[in-house]
Amino acid sequence: MDQMLPQLDRRKTQAAVEAILEKYRIYKTITFEVREANVTASYTERFHGPTNVTSDQTAQVAVYNVDAPATRQAYCRMIESIVERLGEREQTLIRERYMKEDDVFDYKVYNYVLDPPVSKDTYTKIRTRAFYKMALAFADRGLLTLSELQKAKACNSK
Repeated sequence: MDQMLPQLDRRKTQAAVEAILEKYRIYKTITFEVREANVTASYTERFHGPTNVTSDQTAQVAVYNVDAPATRQAYCRMIESIVERLGEREQTLIRERYMKEDDVFDYKVYNYVLDPPVSKDTYTKIRTRAFYKMALAFADRGLLTLSELQKAKACNSK
């Protein structure tokens, strides 16, 4: 079976991958707020009659307090495992620029972080290649849909 790699729009791919990495950074830096159950009775009018609804607020809160952090951790582990599969320079670029602090800019990475320093054009090539690989991996994991990122085919008019 001959399967060709898809041609992805560079700007759409960059925006989509940056959004996923931004979510990763938020999950890593913003602390999780634990929910607590209400212990005070609510004073709302309640009509008598069968509602056929059973609710257990304490159980719902407990499930949320366990599941939400576990979901965040699983998401972060998945992103980290995808980044680990990139090449050495690509890993360094993605980790330093997108997975750490908010105030890191491209010029700082290609001038000071990458060893040896690279030009802006070379940096863009490395980043584009890394984003392409990551987009394919994210699509395999269900975080992206490649059909939305593919280049629009030009119409041939005669």
